[in-house]
Amino acid sequence: MWSNIADMEDRPEFLIDGPAGGERTIVLAHGAGAPMDSPFMDTIARGIAERDLRVVRFEFPYMRRRRTEGVRRPPDSASVLHDTWLAVIDELGGARELIIGGKSLGGRIASMLTDKVGARGLVCLGYPFHPPGRPDRLRVAHLETLRTPTLIVQGTRDALGNRDEIGGYALSPEIQIRFLEDGDHSFKPRVRSGRTEPQNLQQAVGAVAEFVHGL
Repeated sequence: MWSNIADMEDRPEFLIDGPAGGERTIVLAHGAGAPMDSPFMDTIARGIAERDLRVVRFEFPYMRRRRTEGVRRPPDSASVLHDTWLAVIDELGGARELIIGGKSLGGRIASMLTDKVGARGLVCLGYPFHPPGRPDRLRVAHLETLRTPTLIVQGTRDALGNRDEIGGYALSPEIQIRFLEDGDHSFKPRVRSGRTEPQNLQQAVGAVAEFVHGL
C-alpha cells in the first residue's frame, strides 16, 4: 500500500508489503535505472513479505520526478541520496530495529551509512563493486571495516563484480556473500546455464529471509 505520511514534495512515500507486525522490517531502495515497483523489486519485496517480514520501499527524488515529469534523469548527487536515506530512517522511527539496503545503487548508499545510523543489518542485492568495465575503480574501502551484519546477494557473472573478482577483495568479516549461479547484475542467468531467472530470484529471496530471521 502507499502511505500518506506527508503532502510535502521532499518527504518520502512508502510502498509496504507484509504484515504490520512482522518479525523484522527491511527497507529497500531501488537501483539507478528502475523504480521501486520494477518487476525485480516487486518480486523480491513480495517474496520476502511472504516469509513474515515487513518490507518498505521508497524512491530517491530523481526517480520520483521521473514519475511526474516522464523524463529519465541521472541519479541525484551523493549528498541527496544520503539525505534521502536518513529521512526515510527517521520517518520509520530510527535504524536500530531496521535492516536497510536495496538494489545496486540503493544498497551501496545504505552500506555507506549503516554503521553511522546503527542499523540492525544490511542487505545488498547486486552490489556495484566497480563501474562496468572498470574493475580498477573499486567501491570497497568502506566495506573493509563494516561493523553491521551484512548480506550481499550477487550473480556469479555480475559485470559490476563477479565471483572471481570478489574473491580477491579484503572485505569485513561481518559480510556474508551468497552467489546466484550464472546470474548477471539483476540475477538473470543465460539459457545455456540450465538456470532460470525465477529460480535465482527465489534463491535471493530465501537468502535474504534466512539472513534477516537470524539477526
